[in-house]
Amino acid sequence: MTLGYPPASYARARQAGLLAKAFAKDGIARRLDWMLLLSCLALSVIGALLVWAATWNLPAMTGGSPQSMFHKHLLNLAIGLALAAFAALFDYRLLRAYTPVIYVLSVLGLMAVLSPLGSTLNGAHSWIVLPAGFSVQPVEFAKVALVTGMAMLLSEKLDREDAPRDSDVAQALALAVLPIGLVMLQPDLGSALVLGTIVLVVIAVSGARARWVAGLIVVASLGAFLAIKVGILSRYQIDRFTAFLHPSADPRGLGFNTQQARIAIGTGGIWGQGLFQGKQTNGHFVPYQWTDFVFSVAGEELGLVGAAVIIGLFGLVLWRAYRIGLKAEDLFGRCVAAGIIAWFAFQAFENIGMCLGIMPVTGLPLPFVSYGGSSMFASWLAIGLLQNIHMKRYA
Repeated sequence: MTLGYPPASYARARQAGLLAKAFAKDGIARRLDWMLLLSCLALSVIGALLVWAATWNLPAMTGGSPQSMFHKHLLNLAIGLALAAFAALFDYRLLRAYTPVIYVLSVLGLMAVLSPLGSTLNGAHSWIVLPAGFSVQPVEFAKVALVTGMAMLLSEKLDREDAPRDSDVAQALALAVLPIGLVMLQPDLGSALVLGTIVLVVIAVSGARARWVAGLIVVASLGAFLAIKVGILSRYQIDRFTAFLHPSADPRGLGFNTQQARIAIGTGGIWGQGLFQGKQTNGHFVPYQWTDFVFSVAGEELGLVGAAVIIGLFGLVLWRAYRIGLKAEDLFGRCVAAGIIAWFAFQAFENIGMCLGIMPVTGLPLPFVSYGGSSMFASWLAIGLLQNIHMKRYA
């Protein structure tokens, strides 16, 4: 029934009513952390432009359409926003009941990568190729599963307990061992380091005894030493560390990527050479400049100012996530926020650091900015969880 309104007027009145309800005092829009949302949107849009600048003259990738990768990045962003909306509106306190399902699915995805379904890219057997040219990287979703799974186990405390029991911490570590082990078998050292950082930070924030955190640091250090000495790491991973420690030893081989990335960033100056005008970028001297080395495009074409804006936006994201975790109404929310902070902070630092030559090359994408559907979807799912925790303070 339209109460006498013409159909078009009724539709407009209905839309206006829904909009007014959303922005009411207790509406969804009023409860969102807009600074967090807009910072991530800005990073994603900047990323789309940088991906476009890095691929517009690559016919093999774009199929003859210069805007092809730009449009795909925006499509990934749209899907990511839909996933974030779902995660934001789904009560995160009910997520505990579904966390085991999420964890099992993520482990099955990692196992599928090691089966004939998996595909190798850049030395890591990390991908599952789907029909119509699509592919998925299960480790990105394993990050979400590990954050929520550890938060669930460590927040299930008995009455009058101020910290997780040792048995809870042991269960959380057992939960983490399987996905980290499967990722190392790919082998994907960068993602394994991200998962390990998530484990360490979530346990520290949960209030577990300090000996657990100290023990994990010692075990990780010994594990890294043994991995190098015993030969657990693959040849290409050892080569990357060699290139990091001695970048000038083989500038045309092992050190080529990082050397060219530094040249691109250095030629950008203060204001950059202009979008689509970078000589290093247009000449494709830096491999994988739309994914792993996308920050070098920003440094060359947007200059120090543009690169600083990207770093500043990541700073805003981490600050807002910290505020959300600090004000969360329960330990589960705090642990989820802490895990996401560890994930974004480590991955952003590693990606930007390898472009600047201060970190070894690990193949980690820059969240929201690098091209890749799996990374975009998982990153926005994490933002949806943060918004959910934030909004429940006003429920």
